[in-house]
Amino acid sequence: MSIAYQLSFVRSTLPEDVTLVAVSKTHPVEAIREAYDAGHRIFGESRPQELREKYEVLPKDIEWHMIGHLQTNKVKYIAPFVTLIHSVDSARLAETIQREAAKCGRTIEILLEVHVAEEETKSGWEMDELMHYLGSAPFALMPNVCVRGLMGIATNTDDGEAVRRDFQVLKRNFDTLQPNFGPRFNILSMGMSHDYPIAVECGSTMVRVGSLIFGERDYTK
Repeated sequence: MSIAYQLSFVRSTLPEDVTLVAVSKTHPVEAIREAYDAGHRIFGESRPQELREKYEVLPKDIEWHMIGHLQTNKVKYIAPFVTLIHSVDSARLAETIQREAAKCGRTIEILLEVHVAEEETKSGWEMDELMHYLGSAPFALMPNVCVRGLMGIATNTDDGEAVRRDFQVLKRNFDTLQPNFGPRFNILSMGMSHDYPIAVECGSTMVRVGSLIFGERDYTK
């Protein structure tokens, strides 16, 4: 099936108020252009250098989302143009984004990544840790950062009920934190190719779908 066909299929399964991020990481520029030509404009990448290289050669009306783990020393590569950083998992990273955004004279929108999966290898804030950090109102001192919501990844399992529990926890966390930020805190990014229908049922407003659109990734590159 063509990328355009797969995009149309995924869109048809989503409510109108759920945003689709087409996860293009490891896929070539030609694949992204095919999705672009089919009308899509929001793409997700996980490697800063790869993201910058694609930004430089593709149309400038694309919204680029950084969805993978982001090292502080790599923020500078994407700060001039990135639309949304999903994976802000530490105070140090948030503060680095503030510095780099200020250098570029722009405000960068971010999501706070919260850890809910059973795997310890998954990154993200523990909720208690995040609540403690927010107690000092740190983002009031970061005028170049705008916190738009939360991101999370469910446990990698075939047990749909376990996945549902993770997403329900994320939604409760989102509802708990929303009063700290106001109406612009309205993005809950959860759900990928294998579990996004459950995520949408649990309140996701943004899903990150890659292999269903572009096919399986080649990680040997």
